[in-house]
Amino acid sequence: MAITREGRICSFCSTPGGPGTDVPLIGGLGAQVCRSCVDTFHEILHDEARVASVRATMPWERMSDAEVLATLPQILASAEQNVFFAQEWVEMMRERGITWAEIGRVLGVTRQAAWERFAKKSASKSATA
Repeated sequence: MAITREGRICSFCSTPGGPGTDVPLIGGLGAQVCRSCVDTFHEILHDEARVASVRATMPWERMSDAEVLATLPQILASAEQNVFFAQEWVEMMRERGITWAEIGRVLGVTRQAAWERFAKKSASKSATA
């Protein structure tokens, strides 16, 4: 199974990116970041006044109600991307022969609970493909 960045979004600004787009994404373990966000974060991190400003308040404290509402779908899209990545990760582990018991152990659940969470999604995904 190949896990790719195709169809992914930047976990910070939700811009679609990856292969076939003009927006390269980098990252790992579910989180992806686009060049624009990396550049912005780099500028902030190398300007003490901006670092102090960013640390002074949380982002949502500087947002209007409309901006907060507009951000909610972005947060959910990033969360869904991470859930999908976890599913891909488990499928990759199963292809490597890692047992449901081992997967359950690292998740702190039973083998059965791990199987119920991930195996049915794999089966239903392939059934509709």
